[in-house]
Amino acid sequence: MLVSLKPLMEDAMKKGYAVGAFNCPNMESVMAIIQAAEETNSPVILNYAEVHGNLISMEDIAPVMLQFAKKASVPVCVHLDHGESIESCIKAIQLGFSSVMIDASGSNYEENIRITAEVVRLAHAVDVTVEAELGHIFSSDKGLGDTEEIETADSFSNLDDVYTSPDMAKDFVEKTGVDVLAIAFGTSHGIYTQKPVLDLNRITEIKNKIDIPFVMHGGSGLSKEEFQTAVKNGIRKINYYTYMTLAGGKAVKAALDKKSVEENIFYHDIPLIAMKAMKENVKVAIETFALKN
Repeated sequence: MLVSLKPLMEDAMKKGYAVGAFNCPNMESVMAIIQAAEETNSPVILNYAEVHGNLISMEDIAPVMLQFAKKASVPVCVHLDHGESIESCIKAIQLGFSSVMIDASGSNYEENIRITAEVVRLAHAVDVTVEAELGHIFSSDKGLGDTEEIETADSFSNLDDVYTSPDMAKDFVEKTGVDVLAIAFGTSHGIYTQKPVLDLNRITEIKNKIDIPFVMHGGSGLSKEEFQTAVKNGIRKINYYTYMTLAGGKAVKAALDKKSVEENIFYHDIPLIAMKAMKENVKVAIETFALKN
């Protein structure tokens, strides 16, 4: 069933777990995520990341996401991930998304507030939930474990310039009215080549200032214990994609490697191989975020 982010976050806050949010730039990933959610009887969030516009447009994938969400036997939120502008968020809302993320974290603080507050005003008028981001979450294959990346980034003089400030988070939420907040505490998008430097206690420090659902971006590659500590400290939504799609790619490669040169390879078998592997990977992630052993 299609729902907004609000009921999912309310239940997660009440019971102390996190809901998985998985990017789906094609139908096979949508199917894998929904099947995993139904097999674990868990709520789930289908993400469309605007950065995946080179793979498929929002207009083309939205009907697929919404159709699978509506017919699912578990609650499903269809969410715009890292919306780059007010216009992108409006487009997602018009297409039927039940939640949007406006990411103005690259702007200065006051501009982030202004843009986020405007999206909140528009979205709340039609019962759509809003996520925003405060702090800096790197998007690279290095992660914060690569100290050279931090030292050479002119805009960041120390880690406090990268991580979300608890006092600033409180001010930001009060001024924007945002429903959920993506916070920075050391994670990074992409495949890690070095271990990231995590400040998991910062989640608790922010929670002590403002008790709303917090979101972890760039969580792929963390250990089960790190994920679950983050959840115990207050993370209620976890974005997860890189290692899901990597599992699909590895499964396809392994299957093709087993084929002899003479054997026929039918393309329609390839997406099914990837879908099964992605489904199993998502199931593990869902159970990890739910604090199940």
